[in-house]
Amino acid sequence: MKKLTSLFMVAVLAGAVTLGAYKAFFEKPQYEMIEDSTEMSVFTTSNKAVSYDNPAYSEINFTIAAENTVNAVVHVKNLTTNSSPGSLFDYFYGSQDNQRPQIGTGSGVIISADGYIVTNNHVIAKANELRVTLNNNKTYEAEIIGTDPNTDIALIKIEPDNKLPYLAFGDSDNAKIGEWVLAVGNPFNLTSTVTAGIVSAKARDLGRNQSFIQTDAAVNPGNSGGALVNTNGDLIGINTAITSQTGSYVGYSFAVPSNIAKKVVEDIMEYGNVQKGILGIQSPRLSTPYAMQNGINEIDGVYIDDVEEDSGAYEADLRPGDVIKMVDEIKVRKFADLTGYVSTKRPGDQLNVTIEREGEELSLAVTLKERQTIVVPIMGLTVKNLTEKDKEIFGTDVGVKITGVPETYRGYGLDGKVILKIDDENVNDIYEAKTLFGAISRYGKTVITLVDNKGERERIVFQ
Repeated sequence: MKKLTSLFMVAVLAGAVTLGAYKAFFEKPQYEMIEDSTEMSVFTTSNKAVSYDNPAYSEINFTIAAENTVNAVVHVKNLTTNSSPGSLFDYFYGSQDNQRPQIGTGSGVIISADGYIVTNNHVIAKANELRVTLNNNKTYEAEIIGTDPNTDIALIKIEPDNKLPYLAFGDSDNAKIGEWVLAVGNPFNLTSTVTAGIVSAKARDLGRNQSFIQTDAAVNPGNSGGALVNTNGDLIGINTAITSQTGSYVGYSFAVPSNIAKKVVEDIMEYGNVQKGILGIQSPRLSTPYAMQNGINEIDGVYIDDVEEDSGAYEADLRPGDVIKMVDEIKVRKFADLTGYVSTKRPGDQLNVTIEREGEELSLAVTLKERQTIVVPIMGLTVKNLTEKDKEIFGTDVGVKITGVPETYRGYGLDGKVILKIDDENVNDIYEAKTLFGAISRYGKTVITLVDNKGERERIVFQ
């Protein structure tokens, strides 16, 4: 009898342990629908239900913003033609090319009743033909008015039969982290689609020295060039990129702020190209060993590592070691904050720059100038426009001065010399230098004509 009792007690104890282990490790928490006569609740695992009668929820209304936006967002189809050899014989002897059409799609935002549309540069790049389809399914041929690859913004135009619904640019500087936003575009070749999210961050640079608005609104292929609007329906960004290993949305999307897009569009319409004003400073990347060793990555502001000669910063007496804390009324915490604001300005605009210098706060007026220095493609040389003093020293009115040489070309004695010609083409400024270097063939010879500060010319052949 004692044995039976002992066995019974062991069985009960084992059952209790098994049940407890199941409850602890395997049973999932149950979601409950909590209903009340005075409020509608949602599923929750906490003791408190989340009520839509809460002012934080009840004031959110996406319908008006969506209605005002969908008809101003268009589908953009880019038709390009690529040449490719049709056979191995064609590849070696070049007897004929096969023309292969390719189609790319994206979105665009109508910004005027007469048919001006802003989109991404990568949506319309290399287009042989552009077609725009409105939300009412009407299709028009479009022409490219102008592009800016640096900001990935392009302006195109259609000739509509009637006045079109359009969106006015809002002020992206007023966008707040946590604010609700809508992304409107044409993902996967669908008609205008609306997704919602919040502003997750501002002034993301994505390694491009450019400012982006980050949201968690779903953006997928085909959304590029579409609208990011707030709940008032104000256009605060142009959807541009996602971070994804699959090519589809995984939680992060990025938009060019409307203040930058608006400035680019206005420049294209007024000047035919983008008028870019620069401050003229250099700041080390925060992730570099240099920044970490010197504590620069911990600074709340933009550390000035170098100041370009003859720039607005140079003339305003900004110095290496200064920390920029504010520009006009905009708080600056990182380099993308600074570039994002400066990108909305033009050469000749004056900024009030607040800096910290040796523990003292100073306010300096800086006039933006046109870019004077650039890194040319292919060879990676840093070149600058000639000053009047340079022209006198080198005895030339044309050319660009080499101020930086990558390791590959250190042995050629290039630093400090002036480039006069590239393959017998005169180099007048940094933009011509960028174009001519960009046209260099990696498989041919390039002849660069130089002059030193003694007036002696030389020709160097690169292969």
